[in-house]
Amino acid sequence: MTITQRLYHTYQRYRTLQTHTITALPIAILMPHSACNCRCVMCDIWKDNKNLKQLEEKDIEQLLLSFKKLGTQQVVMSGGEALLNPNFFRFCEMLSRQQIKVTLLSTGLTLKKNAEKILRYVNDVIVSLDGDAATHNHIRNIREAFEMLKEGVIYVKQLRPSFKITARTVIHKINFRQWPAIIDAAKEMGLNQISFLPADVSSHAFNRELLWSEQRQHEILPDANELPELKEMLKELFISRKKDFESGFIAESPAKLQKIYEYYAAFYGLNPFPFKQCNAPWVSAVVEADGTVRPCFFHEAIGNIRDNDLKAILNKEENVAFRKKLDVMNDVTCKKCVCYLQLAPGTKLN
Repeated sequence: MTITQRLYHTYQRYRTLQTHTITALPIAILMPHSACNCRCVMCDIWKDNKNLKQLEEKDIEQLLLSFKKLGTQQVVMSGGEALLNPNFFRFCEMLSRQQIKVTLLSTGLTLKKNAEKILRYVNDVIVSLDGDAATHNHIRNIREAFEMLKEGVIYVKQLRPSFKITARTVIHKINFRQWPAIIDAAKEMGLNQISFLPADVSSHAFNRELLWSEQRQHEILPDANELPELKEMLKELFISRKKDFESGFIAESPAKLQKIYEYYAAFYGLNPFPFKQCNAPWVSAVVEADGTVRPCFFHEAIGNIRDNDLKAILNKEENVAFRKKLDVMNDVTCKKCVCYLQLAPGTKLN
């Protein structure tokens, strides 16, 4: 992208935020495959594996037309497990021809098997890491999931030491006591960075047709009497892992990690849900495996790319009105969101 193109794209991003009409879409999240190769305790995606849905090459061709108009710079391949789509690397090739960077979110179970193609077609990888070996395997409900993940990361790094692989950890009732061990495991694997977020227990995301019952929520939600222990764990981390915060190995600041405690405490009325800034519906869009489009993972569907092109969907009158009316600070869905994005117009993507 030339300097002139960058300036124009930045202007379009400003314009989008001011008018609520999408004229620039820096990031798109695609779900190439609806199934998953893990059975995580905090996620219901795998429960619908039998009802397979997946994006096809013609879907990507259609999306590329909108991406070009909107100056899309990065596509995040999410899931399910994106690598389960037999055409996954073909999709990556098509995107790379348009100078669109590809980030892969993965369980990591097949990193080693796909290492050479990942290095050829993917710009960076984010893996899920839930604890030490025993805890990770328990949460994933897959025997030797940790070992396969570690082997895959090490193998990719052997092939190309500079390739960026980071981890994302959902912190919850089952693994918060493992926090130091999770950081140690990330280092031992040779990961570049690790980030943390709380578990979503209150939305329809992650393939939940029905909202979780209170009993189901409390399988993941720390109990009220566990919150002091969680708070103390964070205090210890801020001291013992000071160098990891300073170096950026832990992606979040101590202040941002403290919000994980505040998020869980809010369920018991101990404090408000933590303040967050998010402009995801203005700077990104989610396309699911059946073509369904959402403004983010958590809000309702707004169209389908198999019925209309993405730019037209995003700028339908009712969808522009949705963005105009959306008050992120007070919207019920946004207040309880665990995964938010704040991207300023001038921000460069990795």
